[in-house]
Amino acid sequence: MKTSRLPLAAALAAATVLVLSAPAFAHVSVQPGEATKGGYATISFKVPNERDNASTTRLEVSFPTDQPLTSVMPQDVPGWTVTVEKSKLDKPLTVHGKQINEAVTKVTWSGGKIEPGKFQQFPLSVGKLPETADQMVFKAIQTYDNNEVVRWIEETKEGAEEPQSPAPVLKLTAAKGDDQHGAGAKAEGTTAHGAEHTDEAAASSSDTTARALGITGIVIGLGGVAFGVVSRRRSA
Repeated sequence: MKTSRLPLAAALAAATVLVLSAPAFAHVSVQPGEATKGGYATISFKVPNERDNASTTRLEVSFPTDQPLTSVMPQDVPGWTVTVEKSKLDKPLTVHGKQINEAVTKVTWSGGKIEPGKFQQFPLSVGKLPETADQMVFKAIQTYDNNEVVRWIEETKEGAEEPQSPAPVLKLTAAKGDDQHGAGAKAEGTTAHGAEHTDEAAASSSDTTARALGITGIVIGLGGVAFGVVSRRRSA
């Protein structure tokens, strides 16, 4: 009896793991998950089909109004129609010397189909990204051809577990140039120290060579004197 229960217990454990871990890799997400603060980036919304009896036919992505992006350009996705919606800003922005009065608030893809067991990526070129924020949260709505609607709008709170329907998050990181500047300064200091050390080594080597040559000269001179004394004695 014990032997027959082990395979069943293992199967149940594996099934439990799969069920519990499914939401972790099946939700709508931003790819890649990071971008540089204050810059422009190409991102994609990755949409997997979670159902085995329906196809995804629509995706709506809302952009945070408190972090307005003045440039949002979608890339064509075969079979899909994309619509970009803009809204007026309460406070105009100045970008590259021009005043911007509106920003993108929603992008919608429709008309296509993501079949069961497949996923689709929807690329966008976006900017200028916020300079002071650490992340951007995009709330997404996924619609299936059986009229089921899944709202990926729950924000993950720090220190808490991921919610059941998390909103896609784009993390914002500092520009690499800042780190490179520090690294460059460190490298420069290291190079200078290395050069100084090399000069000291060269000077030490020259001093050692000079001493060796001096000692060699003295030895040769003493040898010559000794040879002269011996020669004189023989001649005497």
